[in-house]
Amino acid sequence: MKVAAIQIVRQLRESGHTAYFAGGCVRDMLCGVEPHDFDIATSATPDEVQRLFPRTFPVGAAFGVVLVLEAGHQFEVATFRCDEAYLDGRRPSAVRYGSPEEDAQRRDFTINGLFLDPVTNQILDFVGGCADLDRQLIRCIGDARQRFTEDKLRLLRCVRFASNLQFEVEPATFAAMCKMAGQITVVSAERIRDELIKIFTRPNAGAGLELLQTTGLLPVILPEVAAMKGVEQPAEFHPEGDVFTHTRMMLDDLPAEPGVVLAFSVLLHDVGKPPTFVRAPDRIRFHEHDAVGQKMAEEILRRLRFSNDQIEQIALCVGGHMRVQHVQLMRPSKLKRLLARPTFPVELELHRIDCRASHGKLDNYDFLKAKAAELPAEVIQPVPLVTGHDLLELGFTPGRLVGTVLHEIEELQLEEQLQSHEAALAYAKQRLAGGGSP
Repeated sequence: MKVAAIQIVRQLRESGHTAYFAGGCVRDMLCGVEPHDFDIATSATPDEVQRLFPRTFPVGAAFGVVLVLEAGHQFEVATFRCDEAYLDGRRPSAVRYGSPEEDAQRRDFTINGLFLDPVTNQILDFVGGCADLDRQLIRCIGDARQRFTEDKLRLLRCVRFASNLQFEVEPATFAAMCKMAGQITVVSAERIRDELIKIFTRPNAGAGLELLQTTGLLPVILPEVAAMKGVEQPAEFHPEGDVFTHTRMMLDDLPAEPGVVLAFSVLLHDVGKPPTFVRAPDRIRFHEHDAVGQKMAEEILRRLRFSNDQIEQIALCVGGHMRVQHVQLMRPSKLKRLLARPTFPVELELHRIDCRASHGKLDNYDFLKAKAAELPAEVIQPVPLVTGHDLLELGFTPGRLVGTVLHEIEELQLEEQLQSHEAALAYAKQRLAGGGSP
């Protein structure tokens, strides 16, 4: 990918244009991280870029941005520009083409305002980005309040870069974030969702949660999660502290590239605790916080425009995270149903992280992991011994009893008390002869 990006730069230069790598890819390379993509900034106009490369898409030509397809990869090629006034808190009303220095000045943070000549490896730094990389600082370019006023999404981008890179936020930038946190509401739910995904599925997610809280962004976009702060838990089960602390510790213990379902299951697994908090005579309790949390998770994720599939899976994990505590006492049929759940691998990992961030006991995790390895799929989810059609042929009348008997046979099959088609039919005949009574 990098080779193809360099070839685009060379081709632009051979046609008389200035061209550099720009923004995040330069930051990542200086941090020793392999970039996910390469953006190119150039003096060529969008029309000139489109004439020069055979496969292009004018994804943002009004803002000087053209997508170039080269060697099976996509590259954003943007003309050096200055932005006019931002009227909606998200994007400039217009742009005019400018110089590399002007282009750097209109970007968000100093570490993202760097250019690299990939041919000579020379860095062009007009904004002090190299020094801030050395200091491990996130600093707005120019006046922080102006940068955030231009594009409110930068408030969340600042949290993302600070947590992912383990950098500090420069004091003036931090102060502006705190003052303007309430204005994040002008950003669409979809864009907020995308930034939250990048915060919680990448390294140091717990630090991201803490920074969202301290800047005041969390109470605005996830008030249900902010409500966890200060909610006590019984010390015998949660020596680590309140619900917020527990959740932060879990986020910091996520595996590399955890995926959206696991990350947000961790974030929301105890979201039902604040509204169910009770200081009972014996100890603090959270009656049915898992069921309450499941409904809350669905509402939160729907508000943030997550996909229906993601909402369903995360809600299942939130609603089911307490059932694991009794697995060693479960009947075989119930245990097999748990192992057969489509979200079981995520639920198992959620339980492991939950235990590590609280009492530290992993006996149920080890038990489930062993059972999952021991029981083959055909035992956990066996082929049904009979069908509804089989029962109708025996003389059953269509209705509720058919479903009831099918469920009973399935339970007995999972308990290994019925193991053949003939045995299941015999059971069904007995139920029919008994008038439907078990």
